[in-house]
Amino acid sequence: MGLRGIIRAVDLLTFGFLLFLLIITLIHIDQIRGAYLLISIYSLLMVTLSVLVYLRRRNNGPLSVVINDIIFPVIVVLLIFDSLGGLIKYINHTTYDQLLLRMDYLIFGCYPTVELERITTPVVTELMQFAYISYYFLPLILGITLKLERRESEFDFSLFLIILCFFISYIGYILFPALGPRYSIDHLQSIELRGVFLREKIDSLLNAIEGVKYDAFPSGHSGIALLVLYLSYRFKRRLFYIFLPVVIALLFSTVYLRYHYVVDVIGGVLLFLITVFAGEKMYRCWQGISSGQEGR
Repeated sequence: MGLRGIIRAVDLLTFGFLLFLLIITLIHIDQIRGAYLLISIYSLLMVTLSVLVYLRRRNNGPLSVVINDIIFPVIVVLLIFDSLGGLIKYINHTTYDQLLLRMDYLIFGCYPTVELERITTPVVTELMQFAYISYYFLPLILGITLKLERRESEFDFSLFLIILCFFISYIGYILFPALGPRYSIDHLQSIELRGVFLREKIDSLLNAIEGVKYDAFPSGHSGIALLVLYLSYRFKRRLFYIFLPVVIALLFSTVYLRYHYVVDVIGGVLLFLITVFAGEKMYRCWQGISSGQEGR
């Protein structure tokens, strides 16, 4: 079996990023409270990935496909994201909210989240909250669709780019920690965001799950949503037209709901562009290496 049949580009990417986080944690082990827990999480994920790659070589049946292509990537993204709260605040003590606020004000001459109070209503807030959480489902819908249609090469490429986008956004959070306007200028907001049915429950659930992660810049919601939109345009045009209004609403919701500065969304656009540019080159490079190994 050739190299491509044993290890995929996304496997190497995931292992490398986990190793990167493990090294950072070890370097700052004396400063990080709960460092040994983080070391255990990263190490366990690396071992699990190695075992899955080995088992995939022996048996690539339906259960293996579901675990490797859906369950494990989701677990990796969630656990790494959750670990950032216990990592960032101990290794980077600078926060960039004031800089991001000044940049927003320089562009617009106002604070956008405050100005958006002019159009704030419970109905709009409810709709924006649902648009915001569509971020969690867009990648899954695209991936499952490609899998059901047995478009394996398109799926592997899409999975690689999506995971790469997540990881680049995480590096952004480490380098430029920021809480977002819902914390930094809450005192300037005169209207509390109220929905109609589920807005408060969804927001409380997100706060409980995500906690305080210093994850405002760049906007991962924007970057991932734009990336899924781009991939759907390339591989599943019908989904593109379904996703388009949802993604537009999602981008607006990040600022309307006070999760992000507008500069964060601009950062999310840059995140998307960097992911596509770098990811295309990295994936082609991996294909060349693995094809060379298979030809031996």
